[in-house]
Amino acid sequence: MKTVGAYEAKTHLTQLLERVARGERVTITKHGVPVATLQPAGPSTRKMTAREAIDELKDFRRGHRLDGLTIREMIEEGRR
Repeated sequence: MKTVGAYEAKTHLTQLLERVARGERVTITKHGVPVATLQPAGPSTRKMTAREAIDELKDFRRGHRLDGLTIREMIEEGRR
């Protein structure tokens, strides 16, 4: 497993991501202390179809209600 400092990881992120895409793991350190690990994404990162995304959004909406809030009220609340 390759180890790189945070500054090097920042400046060479594209190259590190290419290595990770090929299956490597990279540990990122800060002042010599490991703080993160870049590793290939697991198999659950498959792209979903538009139909699957729509179905998931519909399922989410069934379990979450706004209880009378309007979009305008939510926008104003976010501005405070």
